[in-house]
Amino acid sequence: ATITMSGGPAAEILQLKEEDVVKFLLSGTHLGSNNVDFQMQSYIYKKKPDGAYIFNLRKTWEKLVMAARVIVAIENPADVCVISARPYSQRGILKFAAHTGANPVAGRFTPGTFTNQIQAAFREPRLLIVSDPRIDHQAVTEASYVNIPVIAFCNTDSPLRHIDVAIPCNNKGALSIGLMWWMLAREVLRMRGTISRDIPWDVMVDLYFYRDPAEAEKEETAAAIEEAPFQAAAAAAAPSSDWAAPSAQPDTTPAEATDWATMSDSKDWGAETTTTGASAAASSFGAPTSSDWGADASDWASGPAPTTTTTTTTTPATNGDASADWGAPAAGGENWS
Repeated sequence: ATITMSGGPAAEILQLKEEDVVKFLLSGTHLGSNNVDFQMQSYIYKKKPDGAYIFNLRKTWEKLVMAARVIVAIENPADVCVISARPYSQRGILKFAAHTGANPVAGRFTPGTFTNQIQAAFREPRLLIVSDPRIDHQAVTEASYVNIPVIAFCNTDSPLRHIDVAIPCNNKGALSIGLMWWMLAREVLRMRGTISRDIPWDVMVDLYFYRDPAEAEKEETAAAIEEAPFQAAAAAAAPSSDWAAPSAQPDTTPAEATDWATMSDSKDWGAETTTTGASAAASSFGAPTSSDWGADASDWASGPAPTTTTTTTTTPATNGDASADWGAPAAGGENWS
């Protein structure tokens, strides 16, 4: 017996289109691996001479539509968790989450995210979607502990343990897994009524493809080089009006120099310079400093200068008598007063 989709008016709308088949073939979605799991044999169309298995694309499309119907049944889009530890599909799940409102986990899945309530990253989704059951086995195992249904993109050798809805496709190719996430997002939005089936989706499938960081950097560098001549021409044309305003700056600098020159020619600075020069010329380093200190002493007190002269004159008069020298001040108390 041939398994077909449910009948009704919607059955014709949900059928696989020719343009979608072309996308599948160009991206290599139908190509499987050289090994096959016993639970995935029902999705195999045939085996190539080189040993690789080929998927039945009609069954791939039917399971894709079924997964979209399950996702649409979740009232809150944020309760849908999409996970991918494989780098090739991380960009796809981020775009899928941005377009459908799901909650993405790109990169390493922290054990205990679904079971350990103490963790800051603890979450309780109602539906889990993984890119590879073998790579994301930790998330699938924890989802089975807390009864979370799991949708997975499965290859021919993928284990289907704890998988509720398996979408057969090539989940190891960068183009294939990106296309599958794009088609799943498009089908979800169509079933929600966000976009129409009669109008092609304006989001390009290239946004879901993995981009190598080195190649992306080369593309950005090449784009910058191509835009450089136009930017140089614009920069050459713009300065004609921009340099008109700063042209007044050279006039400001001489004004500041004139102010400093005026300050240096002031009379106060000239007077101090003249006085300093005169004192430097009058005094020398080799001359005795007694005259200089004597001059300073005469400025501070005029009395001691005559006293020194009187002492010099009195010394030969005493004829070396120490008693007379010390006694003279005592007897002459009136002189000190």
